[in-house]
Amino acid sequence: MAQPQTTQLLLHGLIDARIVAADLSVTSDGQLQPTKKTLMKKKVFSWIRKLPFCKCQQALENAIGLGTAGKLYATVDIDKARVGRTRMLDPVHSPRWNESFRIYCAHDASNIIFTVKSDNPIGATLIGRAYLPSRDVAAGHKVERWLDICDEKRQPLEGGDKVHVQLQFTDVAADPAGRWGAGLGGGGAAYPGVPRTFYEQRRGCRVRLYQDAHVADGFAPRVTLAGSRVYEPRRCWEDVFEAINNARRMVYIAGWSVNTDVRLLRDPRRASSPETLGQLLIRKADEGVAVLLLVWDDRTSGGLGPIKRDGLMATHDEDTAAFFRGTRVRCVLCPRNPDKDRSYVQDVETATMFTHHQKTVVVDGAGGGLVSFLGGIDLCDGRYDTGEHPLFRTLGTTHNKDFHQPNFPGASIKKGGPREPWHDVHCRVEGPAAWDVLDNFEQRWRKQGAGDNLLVTLDRALASREAAGDPESWNVQVFRSIDGGAAAGFPENRDEAPDEAARRGLVSGKDHVIERSIQDAYIHAIRRARDFIYIENQYFLGSSYAWSQNDGVAVESINALHLIPKELSLKIASKVEAGERFAVYVVVPMWPEGVPESGSVQAILDWQRRTMEMMYRDVSLAIQARGIQGVDPRDYLTFFCLGNREAPSPGEYVPPERPDPDTDYERAQQARRFMIYVHAKTMIVDDEYIIVGSANINQRSMDGGRDTEIAMGAYQPSHVATRNRPARGEVHGFRVALWQEHLGQAASAAAGDLLLRPSSLACVRRMNQVAQQHWDMFASDTFQGDLPGHLMAYPIVVGDEGKITGFTSEFPDTKAKVLGGKSNVLPPILTT
Repeated sequence: MAQPQTTQLLLHGLIDARIVAADLSVTSDGQLQPTKKTLMKKKVFSWIRKLPFCKCQQALENAIGLGTAGKLYATVDIDKARVGRTRMLDPVHSPRWNESFRIYCAHDASNIIFTVKSDNPIGATLIGRAYLPSRDVAAGHKVERWLDICDEKRQPLEGGDKVHVQLQFTDVAADPAGRWGAGLGGGGAAYPGVPRTFYEQRRGCRVRLYQDAHVADGFAPRVTLAGSRVYEPRRCWEDVFEAINNARRMVYIAGWSVNTDVRLLRDPRRASSPETLGQLLIRKADEGVAVLLLVWDDRTSGGLGPIKRDGLMATHDEDTAAFFRGTRVRCVLCPRNPDKDRSYVQDVETATMFTHHQKTVVVDGAGGGLVSFLGGIDLCDGRYDTGEHPLFRTLGTTHNKDFHQPNFPGASIKKGGPREPWHDVHCRVEGPAAWDVLDNFEQRWRKQGAGDNLLVTLDRALASREAAGDPESWNVQVFRSIDGGAAAGFPENRDEAPDEAARRGLVSGKDHVIERSIQDAYIHAIRRARDFIYIENQYFLGSSYAWSQNDGVAVESINALHLIPKELSLKIASKVEAGERFAVYVVVPMWPEGVPESGSVQAILDWQRRTMEMMYRDVSLAIQARGIQGVDPRDYLTFFCLGNREAPSPGEYVPPERPDPDTDYERAQQARRFMIYVHAKTMIVDDEYIIVGSANINQRSMDGGRDTEIAMGAYQPSHVATRNRPARGEVHGFRVALWQEHLGQAASAAAGDLLLRPSSLACVRRMNQVAQQHWDMFASDTFQGDLPGHLMAYPIVVGDEGKITGFTSEFPDTKAKVLGGKSNVLPPILTT
């Protein structure tokens, strides 16, 4: 018998595991033998059911199947972090799953734990747990054992129950597919893409990268690319309008929110049009184009009254459906339905707490090809912005009918600014990968739309001929977070081919088939990284299994288990230990959108603070172990936010009303400042590889069984970095253009070539210095001018061993705590 281990070892790499079978004892009536604790519960409930008021409960249990033998499944945990789960099998004494798992791990752990359970409609009954000590697998040898299944006291069950497992751990530095620290050019072979994903990497694509919904004519980043080319920023909503306007056969849109009233063209200095998105789509449908929309159905909308009509998230889904009713546009309100065979509790969680968060537009292009758009920008109100991110100056013009400010209760254009500026990242893909974006829409339409009805039949042979031979072409791979409840085409019978599902990156949640390749893509990119990583994301929390146990929070109950923050801190720690430079830059919003003092916002800030502390602890300990003097953790890992401040300008819009006194709204209006909301979901690695999508760095987006998401990872093979030549393709140009937007013209010019060396200590310190200066001006009670740049230091101080405090206790103009606070009301599943 393998005794449970108490000493923790770092398992950082890949675990290939297989749960083969189990040998379970049965009672005299043929039922599986539960643990003693479960037997005690059954005796208690049996006594309770005899009470008169519980007769109805017994009838309900009989109706839904409680008390009968549930299907069997097994799980894999690295200590208390759930990392795998088999499909469910009929209850027999010798179930045979023979199911494999490819598990990315970055855990300090004592044991790998295999748990066998019996399912029921409201949860599960524990059969027992088996323990494989981490020390037995850390060396990398293949392990195959029949492990004793134990009770809660870790004693073998009386019936001699066992589970048959196979397992092999591969350290991150020894994984050939991971290319640890080697970049895309490591090993001399062409990078084949992230393995075991639903969609393979596609060659011969074209990509455009967008910063914000629009780029004003005055923004001209000074970025020289390879071959003396000059980087040219693109205009997202102009390109979206042109693509839809030119479509001849199909326009497919999927969105968290689609607002028919938005105008895509509204720059008076360029092509402007009064036509709204809704009018554009109806016009195209009347021309004979198939216009299909999948819009998330917010379950809180659709009732009476303004709140119920708009829903808690104000996505206007009911208004969108009503606008297209009676037209040739087919708009389907698409609820986030759970996959089949989930428990009733899980059904309720999925349907009420999670969303369809993908943002895609797919249209037919010239020559029978496709043009696909995806990223962070919904086609809805509040998203149109430029790199100037104005607060007040466009309220009489561009944003007069598109005023968005959800952080202040009762905010409106009648009461004036500041509006909430919006920073985002989006992309356009043509070529073979654009067809994968189409396939994603078609899978979702077949599942929750109208089946095969209304879908246009296209010649898919065209996909392989697009962009062939272009030296500036891209390799692109599409990733998703999605499950069988949202997409058709996943294996229906995993009993017949569980390994085939694993090869396509599909994993089980009991019989809940999910894809979470976006998380896998982030992990692979971080592990490959050689010099630096730049992240912009709306949220930044996760790896809760590694958080400190304090403040009365049981971290094992949080279940924000994705690996991304831990992978980042372990990457930095490995570079510190090797005596090499490495830098991670992270840009997040000042606080998550919403009233900053609210319980939900404060809870998310609390999770963010715990995530930051975990990462800074890893970095601090590595610096101390190496004995490096004169540096601190922010020389390797640094967090920023964006903000703006405007002086009054002549002819500015004058609101007819004023905010209520002594409110956040009034204080922000008087100070003429507000955060720029960072809604982007992008990561750039070594200036050669980029991920762009809809997925936040939280469990909702990375889980696969929660919010549905889509992203792409891309690079130009002709512009991969080598030891003697840094990457100078479009990804490099896009990153420098983003930095110039955030730093402002003067700071960008002063930084000069430092922006071309983002891993250097000098660059990190210059960015931190400028960001701190901008914060000081933003937070000042006496500053009166325009903020010269938007990049600001996130208001935290990193102390000994990564302990975080705020250098201000509350965000300016609010009573909201910078470090947040735990919620005793909201469940973690809602805020993680």
